[in-house]
Amino acid sequence: MDTIVFLVFRRMRAPLLSLILVYAVAMAGLALIPAQDAAGDPATMSLFHAFYFVSYMSTTIGFGELPNTFTDAQRLWVSGCVFATVAVWIYAIGTLIALLQDPTFQRAIRERRFRARVRGLCTPFYLVCGYGQTGSALVRGLTDRHLHAVVVDIDPERINLLQLENQREYVPAFCADARSPAHLEAAGLRHPLCQGVVALTNVNETNLKIAIAAKLMHPEVTVICRADSHEVEANMASFGTDHIYDPFDTFALYMATAIQAPCLTLLFDWLSGFGGERLKEPLFPPTRGRWVICGYGRFGKAMYKHLKEQGMEVQVIEALPHKTGIPEEGVVQGRGTEAVTLEQAGIRRAVGLVAGTDHDADNLSIVMTALMLNRGLFVIARENQHHNHQLFARVGAHAIMHPSLIVANRIGIRLVNPLLSDFATLARLEDEPWACELVSRVLGLVGECAPHVWEIVLEPGRAFAVCDAIARGEPPTLEILLRDPQARDERLPVIPLLLARDGARWLLPGPETELEAGDRLLCCGREWASRRMGWTLQNLHALDYVCGRESWREGPVWQLLAPLLRRARDH
Repeated sequence: MDTIVFLVFRRMRAPLLSLILVYAVAMAGLALIPAQDAAGDPATMSLFHAFYFVSYMSTTIGFGELPNTFTDAQRLWVSGCVFATVAVWIYAIGTLIALLQDPTFQRAIRERRFRARVRGLCTPFYLVCGYGQTGSALVRGLTDRHLHAVVVDIDPERINLLQLENQREYVPAFCADARSPAHLEAAGLRHPLCQGVVALTNVNETNLKIAIAAKLMHPEVTVICRADSHEVEANMASFGTDHIYDPFDTFALYMATAIQAPCLTLLFDWLSGFGGERLKEPLFPPTRGRWVICGYGRFGKAMYKHLKEQGMEVQVIEALPHKTGIPEEGVVQGRGTEAVTLEQAGIRRAVGLVAGTDHDADNLSIVMTALMLNRGLFVIARENQHHNHQLFARVGAHAIMHPSLIVANRIGIRLVNPLLSDFATLARLEDEPWACELVSRVLGLVGECAPHVWEIVLEPGRAFAVCDAIARGEPPTLEILLRDPQARDERLPVIPLLLARDGARWLLPGPETELEAGDRLLCCGREWASRRMGWTLQNLHALDYVCGRESWREGPVWQLLAPLLRRARDH
């Protein structure tokens, strides 16, 4: 039985039975008590007339006595029934008002409304479990790119916050425990348009259970999880979780790449940003020397591991080394906020500092104290709470690590442009001069604004004209696709980054590459160029034009005008 119907019948059972009983007694009394007609002869009241009279009597409307004037016995009976029926109606209405205000009933209504909205979704969406800092950043990124999401979070304040935010797309949200399979199903896990499940709560065990439930209930769906522990990450990978993101390892790998290949890191920053934003400045971390790491927790250990792999000299400062562990070089015990502790760690001859504790106030203090002792430090600061971003932006840090935003950014890239992740993987195999040349090409193409990145899929629904040409045995080349459909002698400001075909991947495909049905192409350039390219992909006339052919006219008006236009052109 429907939850709302069940709650109504359970709570309103006594009032409804009371109403039925009082109505029945009142009607029976009126039908049994002797009456008289207009001539004064004995008569009886029918049950229909009794029901009609009791109906407006109990609501105190007062239409009058019918079908005949009442006797004293009937009026005495009606006097008692008035008080009884009004009292029962007050009882019933009071119970109904209490039911409408009941939290359980209101939750049931919200759940029913939420289920209806999820069932009514007609566009692909992602199920996001957890609307903390990571979840809110991810949902904002998806909706800004006109993608849809459904949110489940156990905290009602976060759900209320989501409903107050001005998202570009409507986001259905439900306050519930995402570990429950029933709640996941209500949120659309089995919906045919559910593209993936993203577990972003701040509890590793909760993310693990969500991943298990999603894979068991819908094995084909893509599952993406956040994990802050290597043990949980290995457990998630064991049963087929598609993508697992550890913010600390991710950022540490990012910094290691920046040390080895700053141009490659800058390229990734540009391509993963929003089109139209100001281009980021390159990072140039020191390639050799001594680093001081304050805090040997999850982030500190990840940075220690990658810095050691780069051949750096590393000294760790930790307040509780008996809990976090001690590296092989030993540890300076302390928080790092005191100048004495930093001096013991050799901050004056260090080239880099990592302020990576769990407390933003400590990290800010560490950076400020360290820069007073050594102004030439390359500073990496961990920002735990996003509302402190302005403070970290002013403290003088060269790189800021925000765990939630890092995970949201990486997952957003995976969901919005899956080929960009493949491009990043293959690009890491190239040398630094290759990346620097590509950075120069992108800079010359887009100027001071970040490039727009998009993916092209050659299938009839997305590239009708090109697929039609391929089916006719006239496959266009990539060079044709890059021509401007408004001026075919000009080239669009677009760089093809990656071509995916039948499981294979090619970086920077050449203009002579012939396109095939099913190809996926990753491009970057100006946003208006993507729209122009869309004309060539979909419009037969635009494709004929960029190919150098005369566009054929199939409409009756064009068939009538074509001879006249041809004659005028010949003369």
